[in-house]
Amino acid sequence: MNKERKKSEKRFKQEVEEKIIEEAEPSRKLFGTFGGVFTPTLLTILGVIMYLREGWVVGNAGLLGAWLIILLSFGITAFTGFSLSSITTNIRIGAGGAFNIISQSLGLEVGGSVGIPLYISQTLAVSMYIFGFRAGWLWIFPEHSTLMVDFAVFFILFAIGFISAGLAFKIQYLILAIIIGSLVSVAWAGFTGSMQHPIQWWGDFAGSPETNFRGTTFWLVFAVFFPASTGIMAGANMSGDLANPRKSIPVGTLSAIGISLLIYLALAFWLARSASKDDLLRTYTIMIDKATWGPAVLAGLLGATFSSALSSLVGAPRILQALAEHKILPKSDFFAKRTAKGEPRNAMILTGLIVAGALMLRNLNAVAPLITMFFLITYAMINIVVVIEQSLKLVSFRPLLRIPRFIPILGAAGCVFAMFIVNPVFSIASVMVVIAIHAWLIRRHLKAPFGDVRSGLFAAVAEWAAKKMENLAGPRERTWKANLLIPVEDSSEASRHFDLLRDIAYPKGFVRLLGLTGKREKGELEENLPKLADNFNSNGVFSAWSVVSAAQFSENLAAGMEALGGAFFTSNLIFLRLPKEKKREDEIKNIIEYADLQHMGVIISADENLKKDYDKNALAMLLEKGDSGWEATMELGNMDLALLAAYKLKRNWKAELHLLARINHADEKDKARNFLRSLSELARIPNAEIHICHQEEEKEELDRFNPSMCILPFNAKTPFEKIRSVSERLARPCLFTMDSGKENALV
Repeated sequence: MNKERKKSEKRFKQEVEEKIIEEAEPSRKLFGTFGGVFTPTLLTILGVIMYLREGWVVGNAGLLGAWLIILLSFGITAFTGFSLSSITTNIRIGAGGAFNIISQSLGLEVGGSVGIPLYISQTLAVSMYIFGFRAGWLWIFPEHSTLMVDFAVFFILFAIGFISAGLAFKIQYLILAIIIGSLVSVAWAGFTGSMQHPIQWWGDFAGSPETNFRGTTFWLVFAVFFPASTGIMAGANMSGDLANPRKSIPVGTLSAIGISLLIYLALAFWLARSASKDDLLRTYTIMIDKATWGPAVLAGLLGATFSSALSSLVGAPRILQALAEHKILPKSDFFAKRTAKGEPRNAMILTGLIVAGALMLRNLNAVAPLITMFFLITYAMINIVVVIEQSLKLVSFRPLLRIPRFIPILGAAGCVFAMFIVNPVFSIASVMVVIAIHAWLIRRHLKAPFGDVRSGLFAAVAEWAAKKMENLAGPRERTWKANLLIPVEDSSEASRHFDLLRDIAYPKGFVRLLGLTGKREKGELEENLPKLADNFNSNGVFSAWSVVSAAQFSENLAAGMEALGGAFFTSNLIFLRLPKEKKREDEIKNIIEYADLQHMGVIISADENLKKDYDKNALAMLLEKGDSGWEATMELGNMDLALLAAYKLKRNWKAELHLLARINHADEKDKARNFLRSLSELARIPNAEIHICHQEEEKEELDRFNPSMCILPFNAKTPFEKIRSVSERLARPCLFTMDSGKENALV
């Protein structure tokens, strides 16, 4: 019964997967694990370094040193392979391989900043593999023209890739058979008596013929060998053409890494027993010389370089097509097109042109390390994605293949380590290139059709910071920002105050729009508030919105204030308009008293004279004698918010600020002037103009410099009659401010 149930469950899973695949790609030919992932990955790893440099590695490092280098190299790529497999089992991966994986986790900007260099590296790698093929070919036919060989191979590769990926995979089966034949020739030599030499367990790192054997180091030998273990993305790059990438990428990639590791370890043992140290160091073709049938190994060398070039030439256009599909590149619509059979022909044409141009350079040694760096950055990002996903512990991250956290951490650290071992200069250059591309993509404002975990990442950082902040003792006046709560009954009325609100909050404050039903329907507010919030966001002030429903304005607003009081980041300042009706005055007064109890600051705008496009050349702050008289102390009473608002408007308007003191008696004039001077100095408000006048001279004094707005302190007990009379007397827009007790303009 258990066997029957397991068979039934397996059959059901297969049917679900097939249904998803048919819905996504009803007319395209898709590939399986062996042909689509395992074969191209294995053939890319079993490349030219295995045939021409592994003997040199053994000659320099000895057998134990060579095994250690092989295990270190494959350890880094194996950890990355596990990370790749884990993340692949968690998402529905689309075209583009690593680009798609990184984009779905960290956004298109990060995915694109890695994907573009990855595409270029994959494309230039085709040229390097062609050069490797040419070296083997000229060993057989030294009289052939190098340029002719390069372009003949290129045109054959391009024709195969242009026709279809299916044809490329069929040819790779043939190449796989050739490589297996070369390994059989080596193994047969071992069984028939080639392994006669004693093993040198640890080498003396003599160097290479090119340096006249002046010596080398373990890490330099590692740097030469390490590129052999890369190439694990050859199958992942075909993600958009796989029938079941969630299954094929993990199985195909990890099995290819495991089998190739065993081959490299076994070959190192065979080489150590089959040749002397001197032969291993001096003869790069030692495998051909020591095999039972040398031509089989030579054919394997040619097949390995040809298959690596073919895998890169088939995979690179698919990365380009995926990048274009998300509008990351210029002319994206052109390069995003596929044929009816799913072939990215337009992307293939551009890739072919780049390869042809690289072949004309004749030598890519100067940029070869940069190609390796971009591969390693991609691998590092795959590991980092898994570390982030695991650390956030979001419910969306539930991969079918779970791995311990140390695997992606070691994988990322190993990739960074390998970068700086291989070439520190190119490592820094490659990182700078990725950062530059990321900065460019951020300005593009890309929109992804899928979500990512960046919001979760930022939320985790914000939660950590908020908890730390809550644990800090003492006042927080130094970190005060204008975090405005704006009650909105009419979105058009709120839009009229947009510039003023933005200038009070900018640059580090935020605006929270609280829609209140009553004057307008809830649906109308829900339609218009997001547009107003977007306008704030596009003008450099973070904004969010919400709508509450209640019977009356004060009930609405109080309910909203209570609800938002428990928000992640709370508002510390409420913006109100001076009411026109007596009934509304009572409601506003209740809100002011409630704000006072909640330690929120209040700004009341008396703006009957406020025009949509008003001048911003000057503003005035009006003060009168406080409880401490005209003495400047660190406790200003109820002037802090007025000073801070005045300073922010002065900065954002680039306007003049006039400090005006209203006195009752002439003998107060000098004291008031000294007070304003001290206030300007202590509050660090430069170039503030100082004015002293009696109340009856106030209007005349203001008319002399004609400020666009006046700012005046008030408190919760100030009657509205007084606020309204002052506003009418001054005959210009006024802001009346009430401190929350948490501001301090003098800190």
